[in-house]
Amino acid sequence: MNEPDDPRSDVTSPEAHGDAEHSHRAGAPRAARNRRRMPLWLDMVVTMAVALVIAVLVKTFLIQPFYIPSESMSPTLETNDKILVSKLTPGVFDLQRGDVVVFADPGNWVEGDATEDPTPRVRLMMLLSLVGLAPDPSQDHLVKRLIGLPGDHVVCESADSQLEVNGVALDEPYINPATTACQGAFDVTVPEGKVWVMGDNRHASADSAWHEIQGEDGFVPLDDVTGTAEVVFWPASRWTGLNDGHDAFSDVPDQP
Repeated sequence: MNEPDDPRSDVTSPEAHGDAEHSHRAGAPRAARNRRRMPLWLDMVVTMAVALVIAVLVKTFLIQPFYIPSESMSPTLETNDKILVSKLTPGVFDLQRGDVVVFADPGNWVEGDATEDPTPRVRLMMLLSLVGLAPDPSQDHLVKRLIGLPGDHVVCESADSQLEVNGVALDEPYINPATTACQGAFDVTVPEGKVWVMGDNRHASADSAWHEIQGEDGFVPLDDVTGTAEVVFWPASRWTGLNDGHDAFSDVPDQP
């Protein structure tokens, strides 16, 4: 008759179990002490490195701060306002007429650069802007309101007339009430891959209309659009959202 299997291969004696528990308890504090021996400076370096990586990823793919250097978007945006720009549009989300967009200078629209001979304050902002902790102090980005999408027909019959998009005259509550909607007459159809942008302070904005009137290219390539401005976050007294411009285009058809 076969002998039964040795039960010692399946169970542990109480004595052995007790020894194991004693060994575990004795070893646990030692392991904890070993973990606590990481130098404080190294722990801080690791924490800061992780924080910087997260900040860079957020700036690259999600949001980026910018500041407003001029009055071209007044009263919506005033000089020295700080805004947060969503980089999910265009891309994850489609651009819409009425968006406030930030875009790279498409053709020397802005002269000069604050970073060419930077002050100590600008140098600090340049450093912090690399990781998304401060607005970009350079002047190579502009902010305007998106008026025309690819294929749109945008018209101003005269400096005193309303702006029209695809045959619909716009009621634009966001523009400077002290000025008219147009600096001069123009009649354009937005090419594929381009957009038409205008400042809310129409007579103080070197925008698409101004460049068109000067005989220059006023269209902005879609590839130059960095994102849409979503909120004014500083100063705190001007904290507000920037998505209230779409209603002006609610009656505009998709095709002219």
